[in-house]
Amino acid sequence: MKKIKLLEKNLKSKKIFTGKAVGFNVDTIKLPNGKTATREYLTHPGAVAVLPILKNGDIIFVKQYRYPVKEATYEIPAGKLHSKKDNFLKRAIAELKEETGYRAKKLKHLIDFWPTPAFSNELLKIYLATDLKEGKSMPDEDEFLKIEFIPLNKALKMIKTGKIKDSKTIIALQAYIIKTVK
Repeated sequence: MKKIKLLEKNLKSKKIFTGKAVGFNVDTIKLPNGKTATREYLTHPGAVAVLPILKNGDIIFVKQYRYPVKEATYEIPAGKLHSKKDNFLKRAIAELKEETGYRAKKLKHLIDFWPTPAFSNELLKIYLATDLKEGKSMPDEDEFLKIEFIPLNKALKMIKTGKIKDSKTIIALQAYIIKTVK
């Protein structure tokens, strides 16, 4: 069986749209077999999410309306980087404070993942926040959030019943369980 080198080479890139949150590119690429094809994808500066766990074991969730899916969602605090020069860890600290008001004495990297690598270059880094201190939240002016404190076992049931559908939240909870199970 012939080995195929799994690499696609960019021949031409065209920016179709550049917005505040995402961009859209259409690239002509050379396939491993020498033929050409088109790749359409979103460009994204990257994002962070924080799994904040209180001393009593409750997780701090934000509930907010998400226009693309026309529902209020349960999510862990998160946000996109503001530029290519933005720092993931600093952005995680800022998002936790902005969305929940809490500050973490301990912030530990949990996992990285690509939410949708078939059509986006977004990289999302998730951090575990513990030893939390309460403060005043300061969401962006177009962000309307409700803070909820949910025990881990209830959050897992909410995933099972479809009340939590957000991928970063599901991945964060699974990564936390995997990394903390002895």
